Amino acid sequence: MTTSPDRLHQTRPEIAALMDMHPDVAAALQAGRAVVALESTIISHGMPFPQNVEMARGVEDVVRANGAVPATIAVLGGRLKVGLTPEELHLLATDKGVDKISTRDLPVTVALGKHGATTVASTMRIAALAGIRVFATGGTGGVHRGGAQTMDISADLLELARTDVCVVSAGVKSILDIGLTLEVLETQGVPAITLGSEEFPAFYSRHSGFRSPLSVQTPEEAARVLRAKWALGLSGGVLLANPVPAESEIPAAEMSEHIDRALADMDALGLTGKDTTPYLLGRIVELTGGRSLDTNIALVRHNAAVAARLAVAYAALG
Repeated sequence: MTTSPDRLHQTRPEIAALMDMHPDVAAALQAGRAVVALESTIISHGMPFPQNVEMARGVEDVVRANGAVPATIAVLGGRLKVGLTPEELHLLATDKGVDKISTRDLPVTVALGKHGATTVASTMRIAALAGIRVFATGGTGGVHRGGAQTMDISADLLELARTDVCVVSAGVKSILDIGLTLEVLETQGVPAITLGSEEFPAFYSRHSGFRSPLSVQTPEEAARVLRAKWALGLSGGVLLANPVPAESEIPAAEMSEHIDRALADMDALGLTGKDTTPYLLGRIVELTGGRSLDTNIALVRHNAAVAARLAVAYAALG
């Protein structure tokens, strides 16, 4: 486990001094080959042990099987990690002292030498610093229900507006207000594109009731969209929504009942802020008897496969 490639040392020495890049990732970036970033919050705060380790290793294998190099991202001991060793992955999955960190938390985590599992927003930022254009996750954050009054809006949306990375997800998490989230993305100029469907997906479910603002049919089409966007000087990211496989989905009507119950339980506990999403996802696992965890794993693997194909196609455009 070691240094960033020479390219980073030459052009961004201040970043290279804070970053440890796995040799496989460094070699791929130097050669212009496909790399897919992966977040680490889903490992430390999204799933129980040992499913989290099995999921993380399996997702990396899916990326490799589809022609790209995986780069799981985290902050360990204050160092930006782009690609993890098996030992580092196990630490993230088991150490209760690993914080969940968004972009705002990065300076403190780095300066104080702490451990941090990266959210969508902070993973995007580190991926961009490393020169990675494609990132696969489970679901993206958004506007929380009641957000019109509370202004509780995920930093993921603002990061998408300013960071040149494509996020492949199964839509925004269905515990959120999908309609308001799409409105914010439009306001911020972020293309929200659904793969293979005219309807925007709802994480556990293929259907949300909201028409997708944009759509493409293949990852190769999506790669051309990325090339055109950035060639036009349009900064910021792209959200590529990839519906969960039909055989793995939980129907939207059924999920709505579980989500309403989980939200009521959360309100009764008085939870707010960054504690809400881990609680809700865990509570939904309980309410669905584990089915939501199986769906979560299936959609993450599916997103990883699509992201790898996208990254390969984007790299081929030169």
